[in-house]
Amino acid sequence: MSHDASANFSQSYAEARAKFLAAADDAGLDPQSHLHPLVGRDGEQLAMDVVRDGPADAAALLIVSSACHGVEGFCGSGVQTALLRDPAWRAAAADARVTVLYIHALNPYGFSWWRRTTQENVDLNRNFHDFSQAPLRNDAYDDLAAAIVPAHWPPSEQSDAPLQAFAAAHGAAKLQEAITSGQYAHPEGLFYGGRNPTWSHVTLRHVLQEHATRCARLGWIDLHTGLGPSGHGERIFACRDDAAALQRARAWWGDDVTSIYDGSSTSAPLQGLMWMTAYQECPQAEYTGIALEYGTLPIDQMIGALRADQWVENHPEAPAAQRAQIKRQTRDAFYVDTDEWKQRIVEQAFDAAHGALRGLSVR
Repeated sequence: MSHDASANFSQSYAEARAKFLAAADDAGLDPQSHLHPLVGRDGEQLAMDVVRDGPADAAALLIVSSACHGVEGFCGSGVQTALLRDPAWRAAAADARVTVLYIHALNPYGFSWWRRTTQENVDLNRNFHDFSQAPLRNDAYDDLAAAIVPAHWPPSEQSDAPLQAFAAAHGAAKLQEAITSGQYAHPEGLFYGGRNPTWSHVTLRHVLQEHATRCARLGWIDLHTGLGPSGHGERIFACRDDAAALQRARAWWGDDVTSIYDGSSTSAPLQGLMWMTAYQECPQAEYTGIALEYGTLPIDQMIGALRADQWVENHPEAPAAQRAQIKRQTRDAFYVDTDEWKQRIVEQAFDAAHGALRGLSVR
């Protein structure tokens, strides 16, 4: 692993994409670019770029993915580029006969525009449910919607009062769950799951159909930021509520793998989760995955940044200075732009990646 981890990180989506594609090129690998229909903040091309390192028909496949939540891609892209640029890591994967599939920028729109959501204002990790069924309900969000994204920013004590009252009555964890678990009734609200599959959802399914239908064993590390102590990478179980899979995840990644199913994770229980596609598109494989969730800011500050970002999205008439301040706050809530933080991120990612190799190479 290179000593200067920070060199793999970037200040914009366009820079991050260029570094990732250059790392793939230097490794002699051919990227496959799924072009997004819109352009980025600086007029640049947007794409979900896929790089496969290893044979297409390997029995064991490890997916490393970034930017499910757009702006979180500043972290995930840096990790992917660091892995591609590390000869020892690539040799270890080859020796273990594990093919590594890098999916760069699941949500390139949000990455470029410094938003967590897709162009549809959809949280991609709440967008994977059966849209032929009635939308899932989140009554607590419905009751709090007008306070979560108020009419004016910054919010007044009066407009925040329903949130304080809910927390006082039910506890802070229940307020977090009400806000973050996913909702399908407020398209201009937070953690909106959408009314149909987004571009990123459909494109990811195509990628899995092409690359992940021949393996017998499938591992997945999906890189996230925003929850937990700054710089700490929580390993959150990213499978069905299945005891055997949780046992595998803890064998690969340690006993401190947490779960949304038993309350041990900093994440609330969620719905419409992206990883469930592994079961639908890759039913032939034994699947084991984690979300590697790196902490940035305390959760009230992170959610405050998202509330502000949604408000400014809903108010195009907001003054330019206020808009710029809110956008910077959004990026800072999901990307700690210091060398020390980046070094910690990369070290923990390499450890998790090697854990996946050990687990996948067991015959």
